Amino acid sequence: MPNIKSAIKRVKTTDSRNSRNVAQRSAMRTAIKKVEEAAANGAENTQDLYVAASKKIDMAASKGLIHKNKAARDKSRLAAKLAK
Repeated sequence: MPNIKSAIKRVKTTDSRNSRNVAQRSAMRTAIKKVEEAAANGAENTQDLYVAASKKIDMAASKGLIHKNKAARDKSRLAAKLAK
């Protein structure tokens, strides 16, 4: 544990940001898995799930959690799976 006040603050800030980033990334991955599962099972709500997943992907890209090209690639792959 650091002794300097600014270093202590950085540790606390890093922990809070890390937990927020992990939660947001996990929510994005869960949304993607839900779309893939619904597409494989032929569910009726796939379009709604795709819209929700796209929003999570875009939010992750705008916050810098993932690269914008990865966001585009993930959305494209989901759309291709829905088109089948």
